[in-house]
Formats: sequence, structure tokens, C-alpha cells
Amino acid sequence: MSLPLMPKATAVWLIDKTALTFDQIAEFCGMHPLEIQAIADGEVAQGINGYDPVANKQITAEDIARCEADPEARLRLLPPADPLSKKTKGGRYTPVAKRNDRPDAIAFLIRNYPHLTDAQIIKLLGTTKDTIQKIKTRAHWNSSNIKPRDPVILGLCKQSDLNDAVQAANDRLTREGITPPAPPLPSEAA
Repeated sequence: MSLPLMPKATAVWLIDKTALTFDQIAEFCGMHPLEIQAIADGEVAQGINGYDPVANKQITAEDIARCEADPEARLRLLPPADPLSKKTKGGRYTPVAKRNDRPDAIAFLIRNYPHLTDAQIIKLLGTTKDTIQKIKTRAHWNSSNIKPRDPVILGLCKQSDLNDAVQAANDRLTREGITPPAPPLPSEAA
């Protein structure tokens, strides 16, 4: 069972503001009933300000009233109003050993998937728009040594991410009324 935020401060508030039994408060806060009794006697948690679980949408006043009327009833913690969303990916970290391979991967994507937008390449490889432009115009400082190589083989992105980006680019072209290019043959991709 999940516990309320700041259980000891919540217990202080419930002791001060409600007529709940020590067992009910202890079970809700994940504490021992003797510890709740010690808080009520002033032996423990001195100086801790109570934390209102009703105002913070952890329980309802109706739930408290229901449990006050029935000593056998137990408080139920409300689900969070805004569940923690999945953390979005930030900038893609590329290990130092693979950073010299990134221009090769950019050149590969530009040559084999010209319909990918710069934003998609940036997201896939964790590069910058400036680097992509320099590779396209052959103004990159190391352009004479850039050899297009598959970013999946280089370990710079996952095949599923590349497939998703290519599919999104194909869908965009279809919406614009343009026929998407055929995927490169394995001999062309190498």
C-alpha cells in the first residue's frame, strides 16, 4: 500500500483534527499504533507541523467522516491527480569514443533518407542543425574523411527509432501528396 506524503506530519494533523482511532491513523500513515499514541501524548514529533491530507488531495473529508463513524473502517489514499508522467528524453548523450562517428551517420541519413527533416536527424543522433548543414554543403572541417555509415551499426541510435523516423517522414510526404522514396537496398545502404 502506498503511503501519504510526509506520513508523520499527516499523522500529527489527523490526531489534532479528527476523531480517528490510533489504529486507523497508524495503518493509513504506515506507522505503529504505539508511535501514533506517543505523538498524541506529545512524546514524539514535537515541533512537527501537521500536514493536511484533505487540502492536498490525498484523502477526502467524506472518507474521514466515514472512518470516524466506523472504527473498523480504513482510510483510502486517493490516486494522484496528475500521475507522474514518463520522463521525456532530453538531449541524446553520445560517448566520446563515438562522437567522431556522428558525421558519418549524418552523411548516411542524408544520402539514404533525404526525406528526413533536420529535426528528425537531430533527434535521432543528438547533433545540431549547424553540423547537418555543414555536412550537406561539405563545409564540415573533416568533410574529406566523412564516409556514410549506418548509425544503427555505429551504435548511435536504435533501429526502431530510425524506422519510426523514416515512417513519420513517409507519412508526411504522403500527406503532402508526394510518393515516398523506396527504402534503400542493403547494397546501397552500406
